[in-house]
Amino acid sequence: MRNQRELYCMRTENLDWNNRIIFVPDSKTADGRRMIPMSDRVYELLRVRAEGKGEGWLFPSNRSKCGHLTDLAKQFRTARAKAGLAKDLVLYCSRHDYGTRVLNNTGNLAAVMKTMGHRDVRTAMQYQHPELEMVRTALNRANGSALQTSL
Repeated sequence: MRNQRELYCMRTENLDWNNRIIFVPDSKTADGRRMIPMSDRVYELLRVRAEGKGEGWLFPSNRSKCGHLTDLAKQFRTARAKAGLAKDLVLYCSRHDYGTRVLNNTGNLAAVMKTMGHRDVRTAMQYQHPELEMVRTALNRANGSALQTSL
């Protein structure tokens, strides 16, 4: 999810607990309105966060005029420094990591586009990191199948 426009302003009523889906009602793009499946880990974390809430901001803030968090940059920088991570690691990297992991594990570019709110294939292609070994494995698998049928 995009940090400021989607994640920070998440509302409890946009979480479908039965189907483990997050509904994103507003985004920066027309295709940004979408459903995102929750991993088991996210489901458990959000369940704890939303406990006892039927509606409202999932990340409320009394200091914010809009009523919810608007930025986690300071907290992220502090955590990054404590963990000894490189300064070029930014919170938005997690969105790109999500796209890369989903594409690597599913091979389904359409699923990446749909869950990330992309319309243009070129935008989603940045998450594809082709590896020659993957191609070799696919070729060997195909060739092995052909050898088996000819024997």
